Amino acid sequence: MLGEIVTSGWDWSLFIIAVIFFLAVDLGVFHRKAHVVGFAEALGWSVLWCAFAITFGLFIAPEMAENWGRVERDEFITGYIIELSLSMDNVFVIALIFSYFSVPLKYQHRVLFWGILGALIMRGAMIGLGTALIKRFEFVLYVLGAFLVFTGLKMVISASGDDQIEPEKNIFIRLTRRFFPIVNDFEGAKFLVRRDRRWFLTPLALVLVMVETTDLIFAIDSIPAIFGVTTNPFIVFTSNVFAILGLRSLYFVLAGAIEFFRFLKVGLSIVLCFIGAKMLIAPWHHISTSLSLLIVGTIIITSILMSLVAAKKK
Repeated sequence: MLGEIVTSGWDWSLFIIAVIFFLAVDLGVFHRKAHVVGFAEALGWSVLWCAFAITFGLFIAPEMAENWGRVERDEFITGYIIELSLSMDNVFVIALIFSYFSVPLKYQHRVLFWGILGALIMRGAMIGLGTALIKRFEFVLYVLGAFLVFTGLKMVISASGDDQIEPEKNIFIRLTRRFFPIVNDFEGAKFLVRRDRRWFLTPLALVLVMVETTDLIFAIDSIPAIFGVTTNPFIVFTSNVFAILGLRSLYFVLAGAIEFFRFLKVGLSIVLCFIGAKMLIAPWHHISTSLSLLIVGTIIITSILMSLVAAKKK
């Protein structure tokens, strides 16, 4: 069943306006000029976005939504942790994409900014569709639960394999190459350039298409996972937004430390299996949100600690 909190169109509008404002300040003020984002800067932004998310769940959301209590707070934090953890795997794939296309460091933030803006729109549409389906057909929850278990098991099996970036097999990249002329070299931070009275895409535009495609694939896993925690669209959307907003800075913190998170994918696969199983057994046994938060947090922390220990030994 859908959550009991009550929100108005004004609550949604206010939240979306605030997100657009922060994005505009980010790009127009702090990152107006392309530059290499250092570790200290990225870590500071990561902490800031995390603080914004926790502040929203603890203090702001209760003022916006009626009946936002302890359960809703735990649902938001659990959803946020799940989405943020799953986005860490996305970070490493994006790092491979940037490496494959040899994207200069100072242009990577610009790609991530527009990629995340597209991801917010895409995920918003997917959340709206998922909420409508679940509201009308409750059995969809069990389908999503089975899908998460399948995805989790598939991740475990493939966790030891090497991730490969193959743009030539990406249908969106192939369509882009087919219908748009593309120059060979980067043109600064531009996605479009005009030559001989014709518009051309730059390689940076192809990178953006690849990043958007990657997020679409990850969203197919992550959005069903949060529906296993709550089916209230406001909690699902806001927790997703905060996780995505923190993805850019998280990338610059973690991209250079892939080898230190070798067991993270295994931990994420266990989380997906747990959430999927939780959804499947819901008619017979209810696992509280607070217990789910504890279990998910323990799995993620354990996988990270195991990764760090293994990296140190290596």
